[in-house]
Amino acid sequence: MEKRQMIYEGKAKKVYQTDNPDFLIIEYKDDATAFDGKKRGVIMNKGILNNKISAIFFELLEKNGIQTHFVKLLSEREMLVRSVKIIPIEVIVRNIVAGSLSKRLGLNEGTPLKRTVLEFCYKSDELGDPMINNYHALAMELASEEEIKEIEQMALRTNEILKDFLRTKNIVLVDFKLEFGRVDSQILLADEISPDTCRFWDSSTNEKLDKDRFRRDLGKVEEAYWEIYRRLSS
Repeated sequence: MEKRQMIYEGKAKKVYQTDNPDFLIIEYKDDATAFDGKKRGVIMNKGILNNKISAIFFELLEKNGIQTHFVKLLSEREMLVRSVKIIPIEVIVRNIVAGSLSKRLGLNEGTPLKRTVLEFCYKSDELGDPMINNYHALAMELASEEEIKEIEQMALRTNEILKDFLRTKNIVLVDFKLEFGRVDSQILLADEISPDTCRFWDSSTNEKLDKDRFRRDLGKVEEAYWEIYRRLSS
C-alpha cells in the first residue's frame, strides 16, 4: 500500500491517502494536548504506544463482533484503516464518576455509576465539542434514528467487551470516548482506543494510567502508557 498525500492533521494523528481510495494510513504523534488545546506538550513514544494499544483493542473488538475501521499495523507509528466518513458525534461511555462529570453533577470522583452512562458531544473544535442529546443529533441531521440506536448499542457492547478484558489485566475502565464512521450504509468504530481517549485506573490502587497524568501534572506520564501496553500485551 503506497502512502501518499497527508489529508488531515489533528492533535494526536496525521491521516494520509493511499493508492487505494478505500484505505487510509494513520500516523500517531507524540504531541499531547488538554483543555481544548490550552495545555500542550510532548509525551515521548506516545504515538508508538497508542498505535499498538489501539490495534490490540480493535483486534479484540473485531473478534467479538464489533466492526471497526482497523485493517493492520504497518509500522510502530502507523496503521492501515478503512476510509470512513466520520459521523460528527463523539460518544462518551462512563462507568465511574471522573473528570467533567464530577464537576458537572457534584459527585465525588471514583463513585461507581448505578448504570452505564452514554453522553454525546458534537464533534467541532471551533465550538469546543459541546454536549448534545439525541434530539440535537436528529435536528442537525448528524445521524438517523436507526444510526443513533446502532451507535448506542455498539458503544454499550464495546464497553462490556473492554471491561471484561481489562478486568483480567488488573485495570478498571472508568470512561472512554468513541467515534464512528460510515462506509456506505455500514457503521464502523473508528478513531482510536488508547490512554489518550480512555481513563484507566489500576484496580488495586486506583492509580491513574492514562492522559490524566498529563492533564493534572501527576508525572510519570510515559511510564503509565508503557504500563498499559505491557499489561495488554502480556
